[in-house]
Amino acid sequence: MRLFILALAVFVSKPVFSQPRSREDLEAFFDGVIAAQMRAHSIASATLSVVKDGELYFAKGYGYGDREARRPVDAERTLFRPGSISKLFTWTAVMQLVERGKIDLDADVNRYLSDFRIPDTFPAPITMKHLMTHTPGFEDGALGYLLIKSESELVSLSASLAAHIPRRVRPPGTYSSYSNFGSALAGLIVANVSGMPFEEYVEKNIFEPLGMTRSTFREPLPETLAPDMATSYRRENGAFEPAHFELISNFGPAGALSSTATDMARFMVAHLQLGRYGESRILAEETARRMHQRIYFLDERLPGMAASSREESDTAGRTGTSPHPACGRRESPRSWGSSHWCSSGAPSPSLPRPGRKSCTESRRA
Repeated sequence: MRLFILALAVFVSKPVFSQPRSREDLEAFFDGVIAAQMRAHSIASATLSVVKDGELYFAKGYGYGDREARRPVDAERTLFRPGSISKLFTWTAVMQLVERGKIDLDADVNRYLSDFRIPDTFPAPITMKHLMTHTPGFEDGALGYLLIKSESELVSLSASLAAHIPRRVRPPGTYSSYSNFGSALAGLIVANVSGMPFEEYVEKNIFEPLGMTRSTFREPLPETLAPDMATSYRRENGAFEPAHFELISNFGPAGALSSTATDMARFMVAHLQLGRYGESRILAEETARRMHQRIYFLDERLPGMAASSREESDTAGRTGTSPHPACGRRESPRSWGSSHWCSSGAPSPSLPRPGRKSCTESRRA
């Protein structure tokens, strides 16, 4: 049974109903709603963080990170797999190198590749902007090679991508079609341009400035973090059964992140404050604004795409999923607050938000 991915927004633009007036109000709301959802949808564990006014406002874990050892989820210590939310770190790294004049968003990506080339199937080249908006025109693919189970199958990022170059089936910029290959390719370009492995680049240029000491793209997990990784579970025959740890390093920049709810709160705050977290800065304000702006849209009447984030009225949203623990994120600079949410369990409908009847509609009230 596949685990569900839920992007939970905790924001209200005007008091249609009652807004949470304190951390205690917010905790009571989440305690009730999440407990009901965990019972109804076979969710083994969950963690969340909420940021407001440039700081962590609330964080809590639910259930057990390890049911056999009865180890409760701790929002500050327990790691989950945010899945494709990992891509936002890849695009942040890309924009850092754009800021330093090392990557041109409008240049042919082949300029930054050394071990292989993307075929010139169409006259127009694929650019970093196309990768950021999932519009390179690649054929979709993943089965049999995106997620692996054995460390013996791990190869370098370059070797993995060279072995699985998808066909170009439409001119770049035509339509947006999700591409893990494109995001992983962007991570390889980060590595090639910076001269260091992608995992190391993110550690030095994003994790360290933000104080994200409980986060990593490395697989297998570092020994200091592995004991606190939330166990993946499947619901089988009425009981939770542990599942294996998915290895995604062959396409790591597309989804290999492991992190805690409070570490992810730091990343949210940095983007909500246009690149700044406390005294540290991961992007110049102008660069952050550029990253958050619409890059692609099919029709001006419809929401468009920024750097791998969907426009949703006054919010920016990103979800991530794998067959095991998965997460969602919503950032709303002009509303009540923003949240990061991860869970391990079965498919579920959406949760209601404080001050709203439900969160099936993500636009402002």
